[in-house]
Amino acid sequence: MIDDFSGRPGAALVAGATGGIGTAIARMLAARGSALALTYRRNADAADSLATELGRAATWQLDLTDDEASTAVLTEAAERFDGLHTVIYAAGPHVPMVHLSRITPAAFRTQLEQDAIGFFHLMRAALPLLRQSRGSLIAVTTAATRRYPVRDGLSAGPKGAVEALVRGVAAEEGRYGVRANCVGPGMLTDGMAARLIASGDLDERALDVARANIPLRTFGTADDVAEAVCFLASDRARFITGQQLDVDGGYTV
Repeated sequence: MIDDFSGRPGAALVAGATGGIGTAIARMLAARGSALALTYRRNADAADSLATELGRAATWQLDLTDDEASTAVLTEAAERFDGLHTVIYAAGPHVPMVHLSRITPAAFRTQLEQDAIGFFHLMRAALPLLRQSRGSLIAVTTAATRRYPVRDGLSAGPKGAVEALVRGVAAEEGRYGVRANCVGPGMLTDGMAARLIASGDLDERALDVARANIPLRTFGTADDVAEAVCFLASDRARFITGQQLDVDGGYTV
């Protein structure tokens, strides 16, 4: 059994813990010895159920577009667990598949606020705490910033901004022992891809085309993404910072 975190003081905070990817990350971190601070935007019942399942876990409601609330929640979580060793951004709203020419300014502005600005608020609140723990910041973004799928601008655009901020943290905060990395999911059978399939944004023909563009000819799972996140959070990745690890079956090669 992998036991990366049982000796770590403090907890890992997972923002967006009730989503498919966030839940998988939280479960894997707990299985590998970490206490968990879990944030959610709306689904309190799912968050409380997950915390009960994991044991050493607590939940907080958090709208990341609220800068003051972000700082307050992270500060409270650090006080509850005597520090945060890892902060993980796995949040983000459902993103419909729309051609760039059809995206309204209002829709793009909303996506930037909820995703890029939301991440900025989390990052800003996390940095003083991660300096104290010489910890790690990890953002779950998208493989689409390396190989663009048509109609994915609402996701790839804001996620590109998140990735630029992560590289900035890596460059500026390394002197404090803070590492920062991204994990870019490709097509998954759960998480955002599952919602796109359910909404009809991706039909069987589109799925067949997507599968043909993946060298491994299959889709991944949230657990595949969680594995990459947990590795980057661990001491086994102690010399890795400012990087993007795409979990995409080879889509971006």
